[in-house]
Amino acid sequence: MLNVGLTGGIASGKSTVARMLVAKGAVLIDFDDLTHTVEEPDGPVWREILRHFGKAVLLPDRRIDRGKLGAIVFADRKKREILNGIVHPAVLAEWRGRLAEIEQERPDAVVLSDIPLLIEAGLEKMVDLVLLVCVPPEEQIRRLMARNGYSRKEAESRVAAQMPIAEKIPRADIVIRNEGPVEETAREVDRVWKELCRRRQRAL
Repeated sequence: MLNVGLTGGIASGKSTVARMLVAKGAVLIDFDDLTHTVEEPDGPVWREILRHFGKAVLLPDRRIDRGKLGAIVFADRKKREILNGIVHPAVLAEWRGRLAEIEQERPDAVVLSDIPLLIEAGLEKMVDLVLLVCVPPEEQIRRLMARNGYSRKEAESRVAAQMPIAEKIPRADIVIRNEGPVEETAREVDRVWKELCRRRQRAL
């Protein structure tokens, strides 16, 4: 099994690359999905979030309103660290469980672990290689404004809250630059998939 850590800045097109790789046969573990799982109402993570951030971050169905919570933590680094300290250990435990299941069922799989904060959280050693999807910061801001309806200031704050992409590139094993048309991205994904399959064969 080859465990690929997929990461990239916000609005870099990481999900598009993930979909293309899954279409070629990769098995996806999405950390966003894992986060939803561990934040289910009445679970330990949910209770800790409420203890620190209050019931104002709940939706009517008692699930976490991630928009509200995101607005709070993006504006306050200490609160962001508190939230990460609550959520990350639970997500990592869930991830290890999923990896073990996949390895048991499909030992020859190329697993794509979609981890937005892979480098920031120092998780490089927990994957076999790091695949980074990146676009220039100005393109991130433009896409966020178009996709999420953010003001420029809101978009800039989201981008600024993450590690600069220029610092991530040297720490990646493979880089997909994703500012071009989707056809160009597809060609890059073809190239990368062949490389991942070669590395998987060497790992068997």
